[in-house]
Amino acid sequence: MIAPASDQLAAQFGITNTAIIALTISVFVAAYAFGPLFLGPLSELYGRSRVLQLANLWYLAWNLGCGFAQNKSQLIAFRFLAGLGGSAPLSIGGGVLGDLWRPEERGQAIALYSLAPLLGPVIGPACGAWVAQKSTWRWVFWSTTIVDAIIQCFGLFFLKETFAPVLLERKAEMIRKTMDPEKAEGREICTVFDSDRNWKHLVTKALLRPFVLFVREPIVQLLGIYMAFIYGLLYLFLTTIPSIFEGVYRQPVGIAGLHYFALGVGLTGASQINARMLDRVYKYFKEKNGGAGKPEYRLPSMVPGTILLPIGLFIAGWTARPNIHWIAPDIGIALVGAGTILNFQCIQTYVIDAFTLHAASALAAVTFLRSLAGFGFPLFAPAMYNALGYGKGDTILAIVAIVIGCPAPFLFWKYGERIRHASRYARHS
Repeated sequence: MIAPASDQLAAQFGITNTAIIALTISVFVAAYAFGPLFLGPLSELYGRSRVLQLANLWYLAWNLGCGFAQNKSQLIAFRFLAGLGGSAPLSIGGGVLGDLWRPEERGQAIALYSLAPLLGPVIGPACGAWVAQKSTWRWVFWSTTIVDAIIQCFGLFFLKETFAPVLLERKAEMIRKTMDPEKAEGREICTVFDSDRNWKHLVTKALLRPFVLFVREPIVQLLGIYMAFIYGLLYLFLTTIPSIFEGVYRQPVGIAGLHYFALGVGLTGASQINARMLDRVYKYFKEKNGGAGKPEYRLPSMVPGTILLPIGLFIAGWTARPNIHWIAPDIGIALVGAGTILNFQCIQTYVIDAFTLHAASALAAVTFLRSLAGFGFPLFAPAMYNALGYGKGDTILAIVAIVIGCPAPFLFWKYGERIRHASRYARHS
């Protein structure tokens, strides 16, 4: 939400360097790289609900502090700390969905879930533009804190635990407390997970698991690289939309902020279609394979995503000119949004299907790369577009999207099962 108010920030704190201005926005995403690395495994130790709620309280406190920042150093520090708490749903949310739904039902749930963290940065800046125009940048933080406090109140009552080992531990503990001591003598109440959940094992294995997955698992590395690229593109667009419509088309801050909805149209439209297709495609190939499902059956929807993304980049880049109507770059931006969400949903569902029990840790490892890209891309964007213009700059990004993205679904379709069979953590069938 703070992106449209970056000029106000720069004026109040005397920031003239464009990279520093971008840093005040994207440092929040830098925290997304590190938070899930320990929040994801902690959810596998203490349960999803407890970690989610504590992380949200941490975010609430530091986001409130951002509104009271007195200089750029405080704002950057508070933004990073708030991002650590805000990063919890990136890994834990996918783990919750893996806990609740069977593979053939999981696609639609993940499609809806993955839309929220991408649609939020679209709706947020549009709202932030009007807040900044009608008030000050400080109310951008205070208003989001108020909304988050309301959400936290609902979470205290309605957010239930879903992680099977923690639920079974609680059930076993209840049985131990209610058993007659005489009858309990010589009988031990335990769960199928007890051998893996002693304290030493939890600390040495669970907290290190995202790093192990990141270093040893080709699935995490390869999908993480492509996810990092498209996530970086998303945040690059989030930070450059104001410069296109305020700079090229000379629109006021509030009106320019409305163009974020073009990205939202692409994200929402493609997400709704894919939400209905993911499970249908999975069931079709599962029946064709004699009733045996595979994570690779999530990949077909990724193909149109890898095509729409570079097409949108070409259109957005070459039509951002004063003599071309503003609807043209909006169409390109919408296609970028459609390509982004299709790739995101397929990759997230694939990772959850492949690492079901350790989905939170696997998503944390994938999130690490993507969040670093989301942090880094906006930092070089102003210099790149100033030197090359929007047309050439987006053309370079489109070529990279074609080279990295287009072969990805076909390569994983062919070699994904072989890679999973070599894995210690992935599901082999």
